[in-house]
Amino acid sequence: MIETAIYLGTALIVVLVPALYWYRERRKSTRAATILTKAKERGLDEPVSLHPVIDPDICIGSGACVRACPEQNVLGLINNAGALINPGNCIGHGLCQAACPVNAITLVFGTEKRGVDVPHLKGTFETNVPGVYIVGELGGMGLIRNAVTQGREAAEYIARSLEDERDGRVRDLVIVGAGPAGLAAALQAKREKLDFVVVDQEDFGGTILTYPRRKLVMTQPMELPGYGRVKLREVHKESLLELFEDVVHKVDVKVNAGEKVNDIERVNGHFRVTTTRDSYEAKRVLLAIGRRGSPRKLGVPGEKSSRVTYRMLDPEKYQGLNVLVVGGGDSAVEAALALADQPGNSVQLSYRRDALVRVKEGNRERFEQAVADGKLEPIFNSNVTRIDEGVVLLDVGGEERALDNDQVFVFIGGELPTALLEKVGIEFSRKFGEA
Repeated sequence: MIETAIYLGTALIVVLVPALYWYRERRKSTRAATILTKAKERGLDEPVSLHPVIDPDICIGSGACVRACPEQNVLGLINNAGALINPGNCIGHGLCQAACPVNAITLVFGTEKRGVDVPHLKGTFETNVPGVYIVGELGGMGLIRNAVTQGREAAEYIARSLEDERDGRVRDLVIVGAGPAGLAAALQAKREKLDFVVVDQEDFGGTILTYPRRKLVMTQPMELPGYGRVKLREVHKESLLELFEDVVHKVDVKVNAGEKVNDIERVNGHFRVTTTRDSYEAKRVLLAIGRRGSPRKLGVPGEKSSRVTYRMLDPEKYQGLNVLVVGGGDSAVEAALALADQPGNSVQLSYRRDALVRVKEGNRERFEQAVADGKLEPIFNSNVTRIDEGVVLLDVGGEERALDNDQVFVFIGGELPTALLEKVGIEFSRKFGEA
């Protein structure tokens, strides 16, 4: 009798455990497939930067990539194989590739539908133009830690390339851009005792400066030359900028802020970098300007008004106002939400399409709640046609609408300094899902 009970118990375990495992994995697969379907419906099925491609013939479904990704619901297992289920939220940090036990993941730029222009770079980050280097977002690597690593390594390569050229007559290096990559390059250049200058059209912080106040910035532990190892995981914009400010002061790196580069030309065997304020001659040039470049303009009458701005550092400065936010991406939505939270504001968002199509799920949910609460009015199928004193004119589905207005924020993306890069001779390739 006891032996029979043991036999039945063992048989039950043998049958039940696999069944429970299968049921659990099936639920995970169904959930992942549902997330992917929703991403496609909302236009979030195209990654915006470097992203993983998983080879199903190699993948063993261990889930290591899913666990390694710090973003929520970006990767999942569908039918026991890894899949990019929320492509629009992928930021290209590459931890999934490092975690894969069978090397089934390749990091690529662009997709079959959407190409990404990436400069031709050597392993030293030097472009096809000898003496000109590119690091960070412009080179296809936007993650803060990776941009810092690239900036540091590029400065090391530049220092080695200058070993026989440092005569003191011409500056060694001009660094264009003071974001994470540019600052890291400056720190390493100082360690290498290079004669260098850093210029930025805004101030140190780069693209991070354009983020709305209190925006969560994903980062990871990183090594800053001359400063030490910084252990960060999830920090807000302000904390990261405070860190950069502390680094700049402690290591004594000067940033020439408010200097936009207008020209880079070769003169007498070296480079002349001309900005809106000065010109600098150097043997090497390092571009760390990001892919956003300069803010894209609306191109309408009245846009040069002081009431129009292209970034928002502190929404608390804007209270009791009629505010229009133009754009339909995450930056526009985050700005509109932050402004809607300020007392006395009447906030409207103008977007040329009939719905938000490329917005992260968290932002979408907050946006819809703000609309339901009456804190924010979306105006879809609309385009700004004119900005006058106290009023903004919109074309809404072919009809004109006038809005009382005190302030306009424009978030419609940025434009690469294509003309400048082409003049320098830097070559780009458009990649469609290629490493």
